[in-house]
Amino acid sequence: MARIVSVTAGHQDVRLHQSEVECFVQELRGLDDEKLLHISAFGSTQRQSRPKGSQSMQFDEAMAFALVEQFVAVFGEDVVPRHL
Repeated sequence: MARIVSVTAGHQDVRLHQSEVECFVQELRGLDDEKLLHISAFGSTQRQSRPKGSQSMQFDEAMAFALVEQFVAVFGEDVVPRHL
């Protein structure tokens, strides 16, 4: 649960996750009325109790741009709608 300060391609030994979670996004305002995007992931859909936030990240405009660049690097330019 943190504010993102860098988005860099990694080289970890990662594996496909077996569980699925829901993700909610919302805009909030930081210091000096700065726009931030808050992203929350909620517990597994197999969870017995009601959904509970498990991870959250906050992106300012520069970090959001850096994340979009990574999406484009992986999925190609079509991942970004033309009207943007």
